[in-house]
Amino acid sequence: MSRPVFRFAPSPNGRLHLGHAYSALLNERMARETGGRFLLRIEDIDRPRCTDALTEAMLADLAWLGLAWEEPVLRQSEHLTDYHDAQQRLRDMDLTYPCFCSRRDIALATAATRERDPEGQPLYPGTCRHLSAEERARRLAQGEPHAWRLAMDKAVASIGAPLFFTEEGSGVPAREPAHAEAWGDVVLVRKDIGTSYHIAVVIDDARQGVTQVVRGRDLFHATSIHLVLQHLLGLPTPLYVHHALIDDAEGRKLSKSLGSKSLADLRDEGVSPQDVRQALGF
Repeated sequence: MSRPVFRFAPSPNGRLHLGHAYSALLNERMARETGGRFLLRIEDIDRPRCTDALTEAMLADLAWLGLAWEEPVLRQSEHLTDYHDAQQRLRDMDLTYPCFCSRRDIALATAATRERDPEGQPLYPGTCRHLSAEERARRLAQGEPHAWRLAMDKAVASIGAPLFFTEEGSGVPAREPAHAEAWGDVVLVRKDIGTSYHIAVVIDDARQGVTQVVRGRDLFHATSIHLVLQHLLGLPTPLYVHHALIDDAEGRKLSKSLGSKSLADLRDEGVSPQDVRQALGF
């Protein structure tokens, strides 16, 4: 019987905080208790924001916590060709289309309906889905900036059956239905980095043989997108555990964008790895 495989997959676009520590420690503990493997993946496709210096600082923080992982560490920036190949497969299946809309365009187009996706962002109204083939070709030939979106209705229809994943976050396996349509035509290739988290994560979970995805509850709804991509690309679907998030004193989830206190800050204040583990229940 094969061993279960867990992974911690942070993005080095800022310093790690207690929320990251919790997820990393939980993955490591679950791997240890099940006789499984614990892998580390560096999700650094956003090269302007994910620097080598932040990557090295992140590795140092994890080592300070006492974590050990298998080598080599997978770095997504070294596998961009694989993500491009997956994107091309979906394009060849006629399931994606170029989108020339800016964020402002989308905000204006959704101002009246105020429809939102599961993350609370304006739900894309499908503006560029209705462009003619000639119009798309002309604008692409002119080099107009564009993203690539998944035609979600066509994608779901091509699968031809309801999709479900196994969620074990409550401690008891539950069969959860995918609600991919709630995302609309999600972006699969960003204008700025040439790929997306959604494409990269499903390719790399399959590449690394990940059997249990243990990550924050904030990514629960994104699992529906990943399930669709796994089926379209012929990839396995892992089991999922979406754990509770660590909040700050104001009840907001810890985040880099809020400037939440980092592990490095805590270390400078004299907090020990044992203090962090105990505070987080490890």
